[in-house]
Amino acid sequence: MIHHISIPAQNPRLVAKVLGQLLQGKVYPFFPAEGSYIAVQFDDNGTAIEVYPLNTQILPADGHPQFVRTVFSPSNCAFHAAISVGLSQTEIERIALEQGWRVQLCNRGPFSVIELWLENRLLIELLTPELAQRYLEFTRPEKVAAFFSSVASA
Repeated sequence: MIHHISIPAQNPRLVAKVLGQLLQGKVYPFFPAEGSYIAVQFDDNGTAIEVYPLNTQILPADGHPQFVRTVFSPSNCAFHAAISVGLSQTEIERIALEQGWRVQLCNRGPFSVIELWLENRLLIELLTPELAQRYLEFTRPEKVAAFFSSVASA
């Protein structure tokens, strides 16, 4: 289980605010790095998303990691996350469209997700309660094994 993740954003405050809406939670300034925020869902799993300024790097250090600002600001990266939310597809689309961000329902084969591109550059896949149920049905060991066996032999 993933309890929290961190992501970079051009506008951390706005992205955290939108994530707070999607998670139906709260947003707070986050102390490790200036200009950072955290969206907290307040569910039984402690789900939270930390949002750092785009040019922030986290480096290893004794005790606590070190947060450093750099000149490097990637426009896109290979990171993404699938997150269950209590909202409907219509509500998710409304929130995304208010920001002018790309959003679409996507068929992933054995399940579907709602792709939301934060700031039109960072992918999160959102699962409504109905979509989450189908995703969880697919992730049973026997179904995952059968799926990847069929893909590998194709």
